[in-house]
Amino acid sequence: MNNLKTFVLLLLTTTLFTSCFEDLDDNQASNISINDFVYRGMNIHYLYRDSVPDLAVDRFSNDGEFRNYLESYAAPEDLFESLIYNRQTVDRFSWITDDYIALEQAFSGVTKRTGLEFDFYYQPGSSSNVFGIIRLVLENTPAATNNLQRGQIFNMVNGTPLTASNYRDLLSDDSYTLHFATYNDNGTPNDISDDSIESTTETSTLTKVPYTENPVYKTEILQVNNQNIGYLMYNGFTADFNTHLNNAFAEFRTSNIQNLVLDLRYNPGGSVNTATLLGSMITGQFNGEIFAKLKYNSFLENNNSEYRFVSSFNGNNINSLNLQKVYILTTGTSASASEMVINSLNAYAPQIEVVHIGQKTTGKSQASITIYDSPDFGRSGAYPYHTYAMQPLVAKTVNKLDVSVPSSGLTPTISLKENPANYGVLGDVNEPLLAAALQHITENGRVAFPEPNNFQRLKRDMNHNAFEKGMYLD
Repeated sequence: MNNLKTFVLLLLTTTLFTSCFEDLDDNQASNISINDFVYRGMNIHYLYRDSVPDLAVDRFSNDGEFRNYLESYAAPEDLFESLIYNRQTVDRFSWITDDYIALEQAFSGVTKRTGLEFDFYYQPGSSSNVFGIIRLVLENTPAATNNLQRGQIFNMVNGTPLTASNYRDLLSDDSYTLHFATYNDNGTPNDISDDSIESTTETSTLTKVPYTENPVYKTEILQVNNQNIGYLMYNGFTADFNTHLNNAFAEFRTSNIQNLVLDLRYNPGGSVNTATLLGSMITGQFNGEIFAKLKYNSFLENNNSEYRFVSSFNGNNINSLNLQKVYILTTGTSASASEMVINSLNAYAPQIEVVHIGQKTTGKSQASITIYDSPDFGRSGAYPYHTYAMQPLVAKTVNKLDVSVPSSGLTPTISLKENPANYGVLGDVNEPLLAAALQHITENGRVAFPEPNNFQRLKRDMNHNAFEKGMYLD
């Protein structure tokens, strides 16, 4: 929990807050006892507590009033949601779970997967029918065993045509069958109005299995115009794989790369510590300087802290590249810790230049922690009769200049959307986003922009559950 490991002040304040109320715990996890945990945790930690009337210090005058309040919520999830500040516009990311075991596994990279990640688009001329496209195939998974490939299109699952309202449910089962299709542009690649999705007889049946994902998805050393260019596709800031990340940068150092293309297009975020390590690997010239700052609510402002560029972790030297320019690829899926890296490095311009290529990012600058039902809200001593835990936003991140990621996302230097008619092979010099970066490198900043595509992508990302999204403190 980083700076929240020391809870002396916090515990004293909790005692003051709860002393006027009776002890609600008993030998069973009653609904009211879990609601009590939810309220206490949010009252202390929630980033926006000062903006939520029900979290005001003087909200309840006696224990009876407090008990009645807790009893008015039939489920802990209902109480939690009632305490969220402006769900649609401000806090889109806090969540609660009734299974913190699954949460902990996900934070370690363990989930049930078929090995596929998808994007979904409306079919040409339709506002309801959609088609899916495979964007990522994970190694050593059922999808890899079935020889599925990035760029394959499907329009049915279990024989049911995909629509904007059913695709998530159809793919939520532990097993499903994809029915593949082809994309026909009718000879007019720059005009989608006459395009069509045509079914084929090809299918693939997949079953989800427990899977630990190594977020270091691909590394390449590309030789272009007599330059060594490093390419890294990194899909999650997972602390358990920090050594793998450092090893990738060791490969880049050994190969004497002159430029780095960091592909974060499908990276939804993760550990703040890992983001700091990645920033330190890209650079090296800023050792000891501020990478990012964390700012908490008024109740916990003494916990405001700084993350600094480092030269080692866990006794290992960091393989820093000392780059003065880095190319970062993004889509709307790129979030939180991914955005933190871009925002934090931007603060050091012109000492380092970030060339941001792709689409606008998610727009998430807040960090969360896991809050358990225990005396200090940590994992140790968690109440044994239930497995509820919360992951509320507790702090916002800013760079050394106190600039945060805007809620609308970070705008790229070079705007370029993925085209479902040409997803390309990740790490290949002809893949459109990577090709744009390589052209910028080899032609002194000049990029020939492709014709814009008008494909309408469904914004709701089903590839990462709440456990895998966001930025958390570890």
